[in-house]
Amino acid sequence: MSKPFHYGGQAVIEGVMMRGERNFAVSVRCPDGKLETIKQPLSSLYKGHLRETPLLRGVVVLIETLVLGTQTLLQSAQIASAEVEGDGQGEEIPPLALAGIIAASLVFGIALFFIIPLVITRYFDIYINSDIGSNIIEGFVRIGFFVAYLKLIGFIPDIRRVFAYHGAEHKVVNAYEAGRPLEISAIKSYSTAHPRCGTSFIFVVLIIAILVFSLVGRPQLWVTILSRIILLPVIAGIGYEITRFMSNHSRSALARVLLSPGLALQSMTTREPDDSQLEAAISSLNEVIKADREG
Repeated sequence: MSKPFHYGGQAVIEGVMMRGERNFAVSVRCPDGKLETIKQPLSSLYKGHLRETPLLRGVVVLIETLVLGTQTLLQSAQIASAEVEGDGQGEEIPPLALAGIIAASLVFGIALFFIIPLVITRYFDIYINSDIGSNIIEGFVRIGFFVAYLKLIGFIPDIRRVFAYHGAEHKVVNAYEAGRPLEISAIKSYSTAHPRCGTSFIFVVLIIAILVFSLVGRPQLWVTILSRIILLPVIAGIGYEITRFMSNHSRSALARVLLSPGLALQSMTTREPDDSQLEAAISSLNEVIKADREG
């Protein structure tokens, strides 16, 4: 008997993207108030054998989050600003432009959360006698940067709306997994937090990074910087397996304790959605479930 598929997604501009078993759907609120939905099949990379191979699937999920996440964000921005063609699909995003945006985002993320904390810690290394101690301090600086980043972007009105759609996505998935009907009245009481959320995944990655980077010690700065880049896929693979295991055993007391920091952090990346935002999340999930059933 095959395991049930776990639906999930992400918030986009004025909408929600839901990822299915073979397809994904994006429902976006247009300027005229109507919902516009895009449905497309997933790339073979996101649904092949690598997606089910332990450790490697974490790297695939990271790639999927970067590529599919960026693609759907750009598509939703087109729809939300009414810059769409008659078929509602919007202009096709040039692959080179998409690759450029993803590369810039990746460079920004690595620089802000890995390189800058390392450089700051190295500045004080003359006062730190232990290699492990240096890596622990670097890890806490990294986590501090991440929390501060979430706090700062939360002041931006447009980001707060995205966070509300993020909360809607979680509420709808929580209700669906509880077997509740996908109706606004049945979904409102569910939590805006979810154990499989990307925020929790990133938090686990930041913790695992402390342990993995401690094995490297304190070589020359350029070697250490290189290690932070090369080991990132390894850390993502381990982090994904831990997040997956804990979310699959979220009823156990130990898992709840381990999940609690990531769930608490989600209070910074989610907000209570209104009915129109819940409607977008419901529409997206309904459409992707329908697309998967149709083949």
